[in-house]
Amino acid sequence: MHNPAPTEHPVHEVIKNRWSPRAFGDKAIPTDVLRSLFEAARWAPSSNNQQPWAYIVATKDDKENFDKILSVLVPFNAGWAKEASLLALAVAELNFPNGGPNRNGHYDTGAASLQLSLEATTRGLVVHQMAGFDQAKAAEVFHIPAGWEAIAAIAVGYPGDPKSLPSPLHEREVAPRTRKPLSSFVMTGKWGHTAPFIAK
Repeated sequence: MHNPAPTEHPVHEVIKNRWSPRAFGDKAIPTDVLRSLFEAARWAPSSNNQQPWAYIVATKDDKENFDKILSVLVPFNAGWAKEASLLALAVAELNFPNGGPNRNGHYDTGAASLQLSLEATTRGLVVHQMAGFDQAKAAEVFHIPAGWEAIAAIAVGYPGDPKSLPSPLHEREVAPRTRKPLSSFVMTGKWGHTAPFIAK
């Protein structure tokens, strides 16, 4: 299913076409494409070039490890994510090598995951990132070391048929896409004061 964003101003097609569906097709992602997704993540910007991200991944044909990732998702997400071709956990490093806190670790890991998502979009894939998972269980199941924290779960695959989803999810899948107006979050001078180039 193709569901481009109804943007109010021109943006690059890859941004317009990136979205987060829950219906996935039954098709494996080629190995070279998987490598390119994580190569895109590798080249994300980061504070002091620390690259404070790691990914715990499993393809659907690796049933043991795929099921391990499924096991840390909340049941709602596991119900649809089980159809994805790849599941991953994005893990952020919380400190710099000198032991000081890296307050941008989560931010930078998010940037890496966005670059993965955009690369996926260019290759006809869809990505759905999730907050709904058990962080403590993920740390236990995958032996995530101290100083690192799983911050998002990610499902990747080829687009599927929205009709494959149960009724409530199907309705959400085909609903019009919406976003807050620019005037609500682009500000100048003080909080709540819309930037002049937006207000016009």
